[in-house]
Amino acid sequence: MRVHVTGATGFLGTELLRLDPGATRVRVEVRDRAAVRALFERVRPDVVIHTAYRQDGAGAREIVVDGSENVARAAAGAGARLVHLSSDVVFDGRKGTPYVEQDAPSPCTAYGRMKAEAEARVAAIAPDALLVRTSLIVGGPGHKQSKHEAVAHDETATFYENEIRSPIQVDDLAAALLELAALDVSGPLNVAGADAVSRAELAELVVGHAVRRAEAPPGRPLDCSLDSTRAVSLLRTELRGARAVFA
Repeated sequence: MRVHVTGATGFLGTELLRLDPGATRVRVEVRDRAAVRALFERVRPDVVIHTAYRQDGAGAREIVVDGSENVARAAAGAGARLVHLSSDVVFDGRKGTPYVEQDAPSPCTAYGRMKAEAEARVAAIAPDALLVRTSLIVGGPGHKQSKHEAVAHDETATFYENEIRSPIQVDDLAAALLELAALDVSGPLNVAGADAVSRAELAELVVGHAVRRAEAPPGRPLDCSLDSTRAVSLLRTELRGARAVFA
């Protein structure tokens, strides 16, 4: 199975390439539709795992929304299966229970709205694409730190105690994506860690002591925990929770 990874230099992309050294890693500007199409026509991937994104700042919408559309069109044109990485913040966290695949997106942040629109565009172009909704990605002890772990060491930072997520260890997520790439499954799929923890609890798991806590300000997503029961039933890879990762 010939895999191409977009965003190959990122935290998740690097791990995907470590687990699958045969994956193609040619850098391409996803905002350039013609360049993406030309690359896929040349490398002829069986599967494209689309991880490239920019959360905010200049070009974020073009990368997240237009870039995802460009990748989906190019993958479809090359006859490649598409595994598209999405986010738990396509939800606003007001449901009151963990989100399942059938829940309609309800984003409350700019990034969440971009990811929800990207999902919709990808699904329209490539109905057989797999839309993987995941959560905060962490490294854990002995691994390179994620940005979420790095900020936990900032003694001036405040962490929200009512913003709940389902953090996932990067090796677990990468292994799960490579498994899913070979399976006949499409549409939204939650692939996140087993524990629902607040941003404050996650920071404390990372540093091993209490951190400065506060309630999230208005406009933030709240309990965006994901129910990954379906993914667990499909995978050999264990989707560990944050408490197990940082034990």
